[in-house]
Amino acid sequence: MKVYSIIKKPLFTEKGTALKESGNKLLIEVDLRANKIEIKSAMEELFKVKVDKVATIKQHAKKKRWGKSVGMGSARKKAVVTLKKGEKLDFIEGA
Repeated sequence: MKVYSIIKKPLFTEKGTALKESGNKLLIEVDLRANKIEIKSAMEELFKVKVDKVATIKQHAKKKRWGKSVGMGSARKKAVVTLKKGEKLDFIEGA
């Protein structure tokens, strides 16, 4: 896989913010087919930081209803990336 297709976007949630403040961890959305080794190498190559650990969470698609019609929501995969001590990464600075 290409490095730019592995990491989709950072997730700015309450849990993600708490993880960043307490344990130097980042919450990002990644490609469904990406594994932990690919996620680690992509983070190190794109953002020039040292990654200590990667944990992944897979959310399955849910059934949704719009009136009479029934469809499926999208599945996604999240990764909690722990940076090594002394490393820092700010996605949005000054905002």
